[in-house]
Amino acid sequence: MSTLHHSKMLIAAIAACILCHIAQAVDIDSKGYVAYCPCMGRFGNQADHFLGALAFTHHLDRTLILPPWIEYPYRQPTSNQIPFDTYFQVEPLREYARVITMETFMKDIAPELWPPEKRIGFCYRYREGSDCKMKEGNPFGPFWDNFNIDFESYAEYGLLTYSTHVPVVKEKWKQTFPVSKYPVIALAGAPAAFPVDRANVHLHQYLKWSDFINDQAEKFIAEELPKGPFLGIHMRHGSDWSSACKHVDEERHLFASPQCLGYNFEYGRLTPEICFPPEKLVKITIKKMVKAIKAKSVFVATDADPLLEDIRRALPKSVKVVQRTPTEPHVDLAILAKADHYIGNCVSSFSAFAKRERDVAGKPSSFWGFDEPKKTKPKKEEL
Repeated sequence: MSTLHHSKMLIAAIAACILCHIAQAVDIDSKGYVAYCPCMGRFGNQADHFLGALAFTHHLDRTLILPPWIEYPYRQPTSNQIPFDTYFQVEPLREYARVITMETFMKDIAPELWPPEKRIGFCYRYREGSDCKMKEGNPFGPFWDNFNIDFESYAEYGLLTYSTHVPVVKEKWKQTFPVSKYPVIALAGAPAAFPVDRANVHLHQYLKWSDFINDQAEKFIAEELPKGPFLGIHMRHGSDWSSACKHVDEERHLFASPQCLGYNFEYGRLTPEICFPPEKLVKITIKKMVKAIKAKSVFVATDADPLLEDIRRALPKSVKVVQRTPTEPHVDLAILAKADHYIGNCVSSFSAFAKRERDVAGKPSSFWGFDEPKKTKPKKEEL
């Protein structure tokens, strides 16, 4: 599929989402709303934060305004905002929490409930006087500008935590910011931890790909992969990742490493090989897993050189090794979720997304440079 063709498909999907928003009849939630800018990192980080924001809003008993996903096109000076339902279905989320897309909220509810003169921005700490500077820089400015949102005043919540599942914390939020005065809590960033808190990992079960994404994944598997088991792999080995892995410290987590090491290091410690596995280790690991599951093909998702020819040379000629080109990360993730086995990078939040989806489906996964989990003596958490 050409880049132009994919762009046309994306535009068509966004247009369909907008038409869907127009057709919806919406009632105002008397218990209030929560909005936030998913302004930290790319998709994997935003997805981690989304699960936390979903839990935060659910326990606060408000409606979550589903933000668009923020993307950073190559060599483009500003970010793009892609409607939430371009990539994911909205309805499954309603099994857990009350949600509404930001497009629908701004069109049908904001004019009455949250007019321009009543828009208050929330931040952890004021940055200058009583100003949160919520629109300063990219992606902050472009995110709110996408909906023509400016803030009349600001409020800080530094003494409050995001643990609204704790009754006393929930009540403190309600007392400090009552719905009667603050119908919309619009946050500068996600009300969530990164990586996703252990208690919120299970919420991934409510994230279901849109038909726009799932149909492309199914089409690729049907047309490009031979019938039979296939191995899905995700590799991070670009120059930026190499630099990040130089900060490996066995005493500390790095990005999404709790997904394999355990949140309290109960399954092991971080090593350079786990973060940035050498090519030799990658090929050996693939070869072993192809043999173990009798794979007919290997699907490669990566941020850099896919090593297709190197992998092919390491495997029997009967095993097809492919990458989807041009790559589209969401479609790649949907394909990885359908693999018979998946190998990901323990430190990568992108890998973590695929791992969580597979866990929901009960499908096996493993990580580069990391053996099967073995209980070790937990590291004591610092207070």
